[in-house]
Amino acid sequence: MGTIFLFEIMGTATLVLLGAGVVANVVLSGTKGNGGGWLLINFGWGLGVFAGVYVAYASGAHINPAVTVGLLASGAEEYAPGIAVTLPNTLAYFAAELIGAFLGAVVAWLAYKKHYDDETDPAAILGTFSTGPEKRSYGWNTVTEIIGTYVLVLLVLMMGETPAELGPLAVALVVLAIGASLGGPTGYAINPARDLGPRLAHAILPIRHKGSSDWSYSWVPIAGPVVGALLAGASVQIFPLLGAGAA
Repeated sequence: MGTIFLFEIMGTATLVLLGAGVVANVVLSGTKGNGGGWLLINFGWGLGVFAGVYVAYASGAHINPAVTVGLLASGAEEYAPGIAVTLPNTLAYFAAELIGAFLGAVVAWLAYKKHYDDETDPAAILGTFSTGPEKRSYGWNTVTEIIGTYVLVLLVLMMGETPAELGPLAVALVVLAIGASLGGPTGYAINPARDLGPRLAHAILPIRHKGSSDWSYSWVPIAGPVVGALLAGASVQIFPLLGAGAA
């Protein structure tokens, strides 16, 4: 339990610090990266995953409740070597990932504190913390999150069974690809903790001109990734070529 909490908190915090940080660098006024564009954000999140996976190595580096759910749905017996799939361990992963995401967002805010003080656009401020759709349609936004998360979790589960074992780099490249290819409609949360933790931080932190935390949308980046992860885990059991590790 201690391993789960320590490494998942630190790994998820690292992920969100670098991910929220790159968005702040691109979006907030007066930064050196202002206007850097969507691909810079994609690379920042991809490399954030790369760093977070290394930091959280001892707990299996889930750093995402969707990965935890996918492993659970795949029929795996362990979340990581020596960490059994049990209800207490599952809840510990969820809690640690949420806490880590919250802390990572707070530290990113501290890094850009003066730029947040000067930013007057509430949408820009919220966008550095949580995701939001370009075209608000809760059903279709959820479909987008399901698809993106399915791709992520399926490939994470598959890579665990391949001889290459590229690990962090492979996962980082998958996240980069998802952002570049599927991230346009919703900002690709593909991680419930990555959205909910920073959204809570946005609601709590004393940020000028921050406006609403858009709680009416907050369920989409939770429900979509959970459904996508369940489908990915089920796929590992259904398709013989993917099912060897879960059998």
